Amino acid sequence: MSDSKIHVYFMPGMAASPSIFQHIALPEHKFEQHFLEWFVPEKNMSLTSYAKKMNQNIHHEQAVLVGVSFGGMLVQEMARFKAFKKVVVISSVKDAAELPKRMIFAKYTKIHKLLPTGLVNNMELLAKYAFGETVNKRLSLYEEYLSIRDKYYIDWSIDQIVNWKQIEPIHGLVHIHGEKDVVFPIDKIKDCITVKNGTHTMIIHRARWFNEHLPTIILQ
Repeated sequence: MSDSKIHVYFMPGMAASPSIFQHIALPEHKFEQHFLEWFVPEKNMSLTSYAKKMNQNIHHEQAVLVGVSFGGMLVQEMARFKAFKKVVVISSVKDAAELPKRMIFAKYTKIHKLLPTGLVNNMELLAKYAFGETVNKRLSLYEEYLSIRDKYYIDWSIDQIVNWKQIEPIHGLVHIHGEKDVVFPIDKIKDCITVKNGTHTMIIHRARWFNEHLPTIILQ
């Protein structure tokens, strides 16, 4: 019976754990959910090499990939080396042109190299990097979602984001984006399914919307 199901692999955003998907529940008779986790990259590892290694965790043919934020960028790289039934990105970007101006500025000035990422044990700072929000009111909640606090991983991730070189989206990509995303503002985003009042963390706070719409999006 399991073989007839569509296998959906979820990739969380930067530094986040699969617990961000804990309220996502696709119909069990049609879908089987799997959760990917970040690992600390080897020294000088490219995003391409990272994607190839992550693909080793995909154990089903014609699976569906769902990636959030930086995880959305990663699943697009993964799809270059393995065939997937569908790739869905949430709160992410499809090419370098969709990156906000401040990230383009960082790319050319290298100012992101000066960020105090050594303070990653400061949960409020890490949450700001990962979710783009000031979360001190809900800090205990966000602590649950952040799993990687390694300085090299954080530095590597930020560098991969601002230096992403993708020129055009991969074929058939589905992009879901929130109207109020402050990390990747929607005014730079093209061709997406828009979630009214959705923020960068809508995978957590708008799980009901995804449970209602994601099955149809995957099956289309």
